[in-house]
Amino acid sequence: MAILINLNMMLAKRKVSSKELAEAIGITQQNLSILKTGKAKAVRFSTLNAICSHLDCQPGDILQYEQDVEE
Repeated sequence: MAILINLNMMLAKRKVSSKELAEAIGITQQNLSILKTGKAKAVRFSTLNAICSHLDCQPGDILQYEQDVEE
């Protein structure tokens, strides 16, 4: 199972910089970068709520489930 993070796409659609989003939601740019690159192991609902509120989007616009293909 893989959860993909489409935060870069939403930032581009909304024309918002990573720095602006990090400042607006109260997290460091480094932590936002970890989330954007998919290296985060978890996301707090409060963080996801703040991101969705600032970008005017739904959680499904940012998070995507992709089933692993087993060979």
